Amino acid sequence: MAFTPRIQPITETDEELAAILADPAAELPPILPTLASVLGDQSFLDPELRPDPNAFMEEQGGWTAEQQDRCRELALEGLKRLRDNGKIDRKLSDEERHDIMCWATGADLEGPYVSMLSEELAPGNADLRATQWAKQEVAPDRDFTVAVIGAGMSGILAAYRFKQAGVNVVILEKNDTIGGTWFENTYPGCRVDVSNHVYCYSFMQKHDWPQFHSSQDVLLKYFNDCADEFGVRDLIQFQTEVTSVVWDDVAHTWTLETVTPEGEQRVTVNAVVSAVGQLNRPSYPDIPGRDSFAGETMHSAAWDHDLDLDGKRVAVIGTGCSAVQFIPHVAERASELTIFQRTPPWLMPRPQYQQELPPNLMWLFTHVPEYNNWFRLRLFWRSHEGLLPNLEVDPDWPEDPERSVSAGSEELRQLLTGYLQLEFADRPDLLEKVIPQYTMGAKRFVVDDGTWAKTLKRDDVELCTTGIKEITPTGVTTVDGVSHDVDVIVYGTGFKASEFLTPMKVVGRGGQDLHDVWDGDARAYLGITSPGFPNFFYMYGPNTNIVINGSIIYFSECEAHYITQMVRYLLDNNIDALDVKADVHDRYNDWIDEGNKKMAWGVSKVSSWYKSKGGRVAQNWPYSLIEYWEQTREVNADDYEVIS
Repeated sequence: MAFTPRIQPITETDEELAAILADPAAELPPILPTLASVLGDQSFLDPELRPDPNAFMEEQGGWTAEQQDRCRELALEGLKRLRDNGKIDRKLSDEERHDIMCWATGADLEGPYVSMLSEELAPGNADLRATQWAKQEVAPDRDFTVAVIGAGMSGILAAYRFKQAGVNVVILEKNDTIGGTWFENTYPGCRVDVSNHVYCYSFMQKHDWPQFHSSQDVLLKYFNDCADEFGVRDLIQFQTEVTSVVWDDVAHTWTLETVTPEGEQRVTVNAVVSAVGQLNRPSYPDIPGRDSFAGETMHSAAWDHDLDLDGKRVAVIGTGCSAVQFIPHVAERASELTIFQRTPPWLMPRPQYQQELPPNLMWLFTHVPEYNNWFRLRLFWRSHEGLLPNLEVDPDWPEDPERSVSAGSEELRQLLTGYLQLEFADRPDLLEKVIPQYTMGAKRFVVDDGTWAKTLKRDDVELCTTGIKEITPTGVTTVDGVSHDVDVIVYGTGFKASEFLTPMKVVGRGGQDLHDVWDGDARAYLGITSPGFPNFFYMYGPNTNIVINGSIIYFSECEAHYITQMVRYLLDNNIDALDVKADVHDRYNDWIDEGNKKMAWGVSKVSSWYKSKGGRVAQNWPYSLIEYWEQTREVNADDYEVIS
């Protein structure tokens, strides 16, 4: 595997090793389970150091100075043994791995948790979620082709899983390269807002990310490198945009209409995987006069790098995740910058947000076998449920739900409010504008390292919270009658995330149009399939967005596993298609809706991209990650109508 770290021999002296471990940047909690694993010695798992699950969000696991010193003492002995003798040459037993995992997480793990976390650990980048069946063995003589629409993160993953099974697969990509959202979004400051050591495939872990939260170009290269490693690039038809997908009730196949440089073409396949993503179709605000502006305009999702902002008067509409990333860069170039804010974001402090990986942490990645895997597993476990319980509604909580929804929610609100008060202590005028008046978690958090406050405090930056009345040929007029004349308007107003699969037309059984069925309120069973649309599957479908507990790549890996299991069932049983039963689909979505009603984003009335046009939460997954993992392990044939 190209991403497996090339472990360098340890040549440092005892004193140099001690200095590496003494560096606060060296993450201590993953070291001891790493040493227990690679040396086959569980004596490194000191019971007095077993992590406290309640302190997982704290630096160094919440260990006291004495506990950290004890860890360094044990770790030094382990590093010396690695230097002098090397790692063990035998595979750990399942029981040994289980014991180490329990210590590392501070939890008494059982059953599904052990299997799921083993997959995430992926020692040696072992692909524990690899497709475990082969078409050649199941149905060698049957012609069966799958079309994957989109060559972004989820599309190349789905195609790879089918390739592993020997199923014929073609990828149709409207752009001329791989990458999806990481190709299309190139605005300055664009970067991932979850830790990069979690935002990667479990079986393609990359230890040498240049930063904790890498930038767009680094992520684009990663997914291109993965496509090459997977051997799927030759399966991609670039510059091929799918305009419609139509089911044939007689042939039991799907026909895809495409537009290519050579003209319109058709592709007929047995199954379709939609991997078109959500964060790529710009959403523009419905503001009167928007088309009347005489100056230059652009949206963050279609950044014009040829547009010269130097010395210009610039207006930015929006203060969501993308806007907070690019606004500091615009402020550096514009002569005047006016930011129009409808609702302020809750800031999640992350001092490491734009920092490079420290040398001594990188040393551990490159010299200690499996340290990268246990480091990543710790991050995964920390965010596995993360702050999710704090966003659950306590029905007995006496506060206004627009303030907080539970004791944990209130505690977190005060913590994040304190961060804002500290950042804007010298600007009470700004502090009043930046403290949200809705419960935290109702909208997506924005990761911040102090850059936002520094930007808003600039003399040439104005934060305007007065509502916009209209856009005129010369600028923006607010409801108080003030005209803000500008040369450029930049829209940081997000994406049409709730308009799933648009503008593609999807026609299923009996000629029913998927968008008519959804009517602006997308639903799906497991977020993967809808009744009336057999053998049509979604990656990153309705209600598979995770707010604060993990990376979307985890969900994509679960979805890809389930979809390939669906195809295996078709081939195993020599049937044409499976169509999820309406009552199964409806019960599932009732369960999803009930879960979302008990979360901060479900009770808050604040506007967000989590909701469909009718106000239903169509995006978010309200439960634990293990529940989705369990639901997508195997296909329950009783959930489906067989089409033969």
